[in-house]
Amino acid sequence: MRRLVLPAAGGLLLLATTTHGQDDGSDDTTTRRASGPIRPTAAAPVAVPPGYFLLPIMPGQPNFLAASMGELRPNHFHGGLDIKTASVINKPVYAAADGYVSRLKQSSFGYGNVLYITHPNGLTTVYGHLNEFLDPVLAELRRQQYEKQTYELELFFKPGQFPVKRGEVVAKSGNTGGSAGPHVHWEVRDGQDRQLNPLQWGGFTEIQDHQGPILQALAVEPLGIAARVRGQFERAVLVPKVQPAPGAATVFPDTVSCVGQVGLLLQGFDRFDGAWNKNGIQRVTVYVNGQPHYQHVIDAVPFPNGSRQVNNFVDYAYHFQSGRMLQKLWVDEGNDLPFYTPPGLGQGKLTVEPGKVYTIDYELADSYNNKATARVILRGEKAADYAALAPKAAPSAARPLLRYDITRNLLRAVVTHATDTAGVPANLVLRRGGRQLELRPSYTKGPETTYLYDLRAGLPDSLIFDQVTKKFDRQAMIPAGQETSYTTPFLHLVFGPQTLFSPLHLNTAHVPATAAAPETWVVGSASTPLYLSLRITLKASAPVVNRARTAVYSVTAKGGRAYVGGTWDASGQQISFNTKVFGQYRLYTDTKAPEGRLLGRPGGQLLFRVGDDLSGLSSYKLFIGGRFRLLRFEHKNSTLFTVANDPEAPALRGPAELRLTDQAGNERVIPLSL
Repeated sequence: MRRLVLPAAGGLLLLATTTHGQDDGSDDTTTRRASGPIRPTAAAPVAVPPGYFLLPIMPGQPNFLAASMGELRPNHFHGGLDIKTASVINKPVYAAADGYVSRLKQSSFGYGNVLYITHPNGLTTVYGHLNEFLDPVLAELRRQQYEKQTYELELFFKPGQFPVKRGEVVAKSGNTGGSAGPHVHWEVRDGQDRQLNPLQWGGFTEIQDHQGPILQALAVEPLGIAARVRGQFERAVLVPKVQPAPGAATVFPDTVSCVGQVGLLLQGFDRFDGAWNKNGIQRVTVYVNGQPHYQHVIDAVPFPNGSRQVNNFVDYAYHFQSGRMLQKLWVDEGNDLPFYTPPGLGQGKLTVEPGKVYTIDYELADSYNNKATARVILRGEKAADYAALAPKAAPSAARPLLRYDITRNLLRAVVTHATDTAGVPANLVLRRGGRQLELRPSYTKGPETTYLYDLRAGLPDSLIFDQVTKKFDRQAMIPAGQETSYTTPFLHLVFGPQTLFSPLHLNTAHVPATAAAPETWVVGSASTPLYLSLRITLKASAPVVNRARTAVYSVTAKGGRAYVGGTWDASGQQISFNTKVFGQYRLYTDTKAPEGRLLGRPGGQLLFRVGDDLSGLSSYKLFIGGRFRLLRFEHKNSTLFTVANDPEAPALRGPAELRLTDQAGNERVIPLSL
């Protein structure tokens, strides 16, 4: 592979001239996208006759949803329907259509106990958070669990091995895995593993919905260096004074002045009849002066990687800072979701010209086609040049304050002035090595002057205004869509072709160890999302003695630690790992084994409380009289327990031992007398 080596502030930047596909191993059934720039693709519609699928919980009876398809969740779109089970477990779960059990997985996390049924039309239905599987599938699962001596197991089956009929009971509902309460997570997937909206084929009579979505906020955001909203390079967020009723028409009375290329954003939710859960909005259509301008429909989400596109579908940085999740109503760079009509990069962006008026109409719709509308007026207004400062903006003894941030490829520097006798703001100086560039002001508002600069022209070392100097903390621009390496004396980063949604202005830092904290590495900003994995190699300042028990942990500002892991090289000073989030990392050595104790024997079974103070529990095994006995792990309350109706299991009496191992490899053996 040929690499192009470029200088970067504080490090070495290498750009690969050929690229490779990236596989993070997260799902071996998913076809990886070829390397290169990300482009939107249209979703081919899937035809399913009305009534083909049976609702798998309480069919024929009124029921409710806790969540709908496509809801915006942290790092993913919700991929199906969460069907309520009357707040109890062990409700019968029915096969939605004829087919065969093609796959199951028993896990303490994620989908928990999950069953897959493949149907003659090529679609697969998924049933998650189950409490129990049923024979004959259960018998095969138990056989292989005892053979492999593990509870956590995934199995794949051949067509005809375990056939099922529509309406046949195939499992019992539960609250396993990442579930926050009893329900069944139900999906429909196609042959490409896209998660499809089960309500798009006529819905279900058991689930009633006669009310439209509810609007929470609209926003207008400048997208280019010459764009302004209300005279500034700032988004304007429009929030109704009173939250509209479901399906209401909302008209914002105030006209929003803007100019240049802008993006529209929206926040809202939907509810089904008889339920208070906030669900997602399936379809949003935008009209400009009565003409169709943009539309997205969340009826098919590529899984698993496409689901992470939710971080590009919303304004991620704004949500990180404010807590308000705004959907972008344009196709941003790096967005390849199949939601848009017609598909196309940049669709939905609006260019506002001075002197023109734009009536923006929004139509929000749910899967049952209940609607709500909103209207806002944009007025094209030429961007004002910078102006004389307001008099007595600050005490004369005060020094100017300088701050900056980065949005897209633009540096925005803001100076809050002390009194300027001339009344005219000075230029801002950008310095790089021995060179410097003077920026004239972009605009002023009160005591503040804003300067805008396109970072694609080069990254500065520092910003200077009057006697105030602020170091620029970004060391390199990392392009999206190609493999790129970045190296400093303290770390090495490898960005794959699909690590980034869009070009990144990278900041890294290394903090030497102190008496209060170990050596720390800072990579990027938590307000910037990654798409697929980033490969990080940390270079320790000194050789690590106990490498077998030392691993990478992500740390929070409040001191929280989460095990990441990593692989050491032969030198004992470099450890590598994959991550999908930017953050701070440290090395910790875990030499303490997990703890566990028997709480009791409810219902004749064994119940243990287990825990580990650092790396976390990795494996658990119970042996009775030397024979393996299956245990289930419930991470939500840190318990292990045996289960009834286990024909493979030895009786719960006699000498026994519980073996607990953490992720650092520490093992504790707890002797028991049953």
